[in-house]
Amino acid sequence: MTALRLARIAGIALLVAVGFTVSQRVTLARTGETVPGVLWAVGALCVFFLTGAIATEASQGPDADVRKDVLWGLGLGGILGIVLRLTAVA
Repeated sequence: MTALRLARIAGIALLVAVGFTVSQRVTLARTGETVPGVLWAVGALCVFFLTGAIATEASQGPDADVRKDVLWGLGLGGILGIVLRLTAVA
């Protein structure tokens, strides 16, 4: 895996994690509570994205690197967002 791929995956993961965290904080500030079950839903999506990333890594060539990086970034970013949400001191 090249440095460009790692940077792309890390960038996407950070954008997803920050977007999820900001969205949760805005919802909490606006309504006083977050949507119940949202962490489970995001967790399920992360499993799907990571499964797709693993399958794509095994079956696609280097021409699909961008697709693979997006899947890895979405999956890892969702997990990072969940971890940040669970460890946040509110």
